[in-house]
Amino acid sequence: MDLQAQIQKAATFRRMHDRSQILVLVNAWDAASARIIEEAGARAIATTSAGVANALGYSDGQFLPRAEAIAAVARIARVIHVPLTADIEAGFAEDANDLRGSIRSFIEAGAVGINFEDSHHRSSEPLYEIDAMAARIRTVREAADSTTVPLVINARTDVYLRQVGTPETRFDLAVKRANAYRAAGADSLFVPGVRDPETISRLVRAIDGPINILAGAGFPSIPELAKLGVARVSVGGAPALLALTHTRKVAQELFGAGTYSALEGNISHGEANKLFAPR
Repeated sequence: MDLQAQIQKAATFRRMHDRSQILVLVNAWDAASARIIEEAGARAIATTSAGVANALGYSDGQFLPRAEAIAAVARIARVIHVPLTADIEAGFAEDANDLRGSIRSFIEAGAVGINFEDSHHRSSEPLYEIDAMAARIRTVREAADSTTVPLVINARTDVYLRQVGTPETRFDLAVKRANAYRAAGADSLFVPGVRDPETISRLVRAIDGPINILAGAGFPSIPELAKLGVARVSVGGAPALLALTHTRKVAQELFGAGTYSALEGNISHGEANKLFAPR
């Protein structure tokens, strides 16, 4: 990818977090889903680690080999024109040197933003210690700065998602972690696992930076989240799971009734091919 074009995309993506307009991210899992989302009007594309991993034959949770994750990002970046932010889980790396290399590789693949989470996938402890995670974010920031691409770091804390601590302590713990990550160099803060408007509003007021909410069925609408002060909303692996769900319906109907109603309403072969026509 052209470095100057990537720097410009990164700057554009950074401006999308200024809270003047809520940033809506529909998460893609491959090049085709990314193009479908882009054609629907996306200002930026985010990947889903779960969707990417499942599509390539792996469970989520950093079981996908890093090289395959990087290759998936590169395939998506090749076909879209809008900024791309990659869900890199915990960086596919443990020590600082390996983490630096991982960040540089994802940037070289075309990412201008990342999700970077504090879940510890290879430990009995659910999350990295707060100081250790802050140090990891500083490493990410330094690695990104060395490439001259102003990478947008969306630092994710899984306090609510993994139900760390007792329910009454989670708000303060999530805020403490998010603010520490912001001080370490994160640009936005991601707190998945929260859906009630009151808690979301309190998080917006208590966290020193733009926040990302993971939304879905049963959550406040995007206009409602915007009124609460949310800067960014994403939907994670839900679109990929929906695609799998519909594929299962097609197969069950074919193997059962032997009919084709689940195949109705598809985009055409020509429309799909047109997604990848030269632009």
